[in-house]
Amino acid sequence: MKNLLSNNENHPIYIIAEVGVNHNGSLELAFECIDQAILCGADAVKFQTFKSEKLVTKYAQKANYQTENTNSAESQLDMLKQLELSFEDFVLLKRYCEDKGIDFLSTPFDEESAEFLNSIHIDAFKVGSGDMNNIPFLQKLDSYGRPIILSTGMSNLDEIGESLQAFKKSEVLLLHCTSDYPAPLEDVNLLAMKTISTAFNKVTGYSDHTAGIEIAVAASALGARIIEKHFTLDRNLPGPDHKASLEPADFSKMVLAIRNVEQALGDGVKRCMPSEESTRAVARKSIVMATPKKTGQQLTRKDLVIKRPGTGIEPKYFDDLVGKQLLKDVHEDYLLSWDDVQ
Repeated sequence: MKNLLSNNENHPIYIIAEVGVNHNGSLELAFECIDQAILCGADAVKFQTFKSEKLVTKYAQKANYQTENTNSAESQLDMLKQLELSFEDFVLLKRYCEDKGIDFLSTPFDEESAEFLNSIHIDAFKVGSGDMNNIPFLQKLDSYGRPIILSTGMSNLDEIGESLQAFKKSEVLLLHCTSDYPAPLEDVNLLAMKTISTAFNKVTGYSDHTAGIEIAVAASALGARIIEKHFTLDRNLPGPDHKASLEPADFSKMVLAIRNVEQALGDGVKRCMPSEESTRAVARKSIVMATPKKTGQQLTRKDLVIKRPGTGIEPKYFDDLVGKQLLKDVHEDYLLSWDDVQ
């Protein structure tokens, strides 16, 4: 994760496969998600660590998207209990990620879970948008001094600023996002990512909840240094987040598209690129002779014409050639050089 804290555009965009709770409470499914995320080219796989009773009350209602994608009769608490992994499970998942060479991240949703993740030396905390204004919780996370990736869904600039005040020890990275699943395109407001970056001078990225891969790729082109995208093995599995996630085939396409965008962005220096050199010689034009002329004769405007190829004297020197004396006989369409005149 050493490049994650750098705003250096030469460092690759950091791509997070957000498994979240798409393991459906199964450790084996979680392992398989890690394996597939690696094959897709993700830099990190991220989970959600929580104790259900410490996250929601027994009266808490589900979000609309959760109701649509799960048993509408059950409470949010009942739903979360089915999606909960034990701390021991996360120890195994972190060790598995280390063995496989992919970064392990998780979002804690309560202080006990945060304390546990710190105890296993997680590299960075991801904070979901639901807790981005939970100042006591943010201060608790700051006490560990680990990097913080803070999602900013459902917030404005003032609220982001207030949240950042909670951090005295931790380096904070900000993710723009729209907290709907899937997020409607008209609410994505992708340019807000650049607003956030300018306002707070932080490493900034995008947590994508839209359907498909286009918006994540667009965010990469706009300067996102981190892309987070929900990841599932099968969008038809039961659970609240599968429908708003990418399956491995599409996640791979997203990663490839982002890497292609990175390559295409270049260094920003406008110049003739190596692949253009041969086209430049053919497509550009030079000053050539319109008629034959003899040695010693002076060139007039009527003697000169501009044609391809572009390997001779550039057209911008047309007026400089007028009045020059020829040092050799030349024929029609002869490509002039400076050695031909005095």
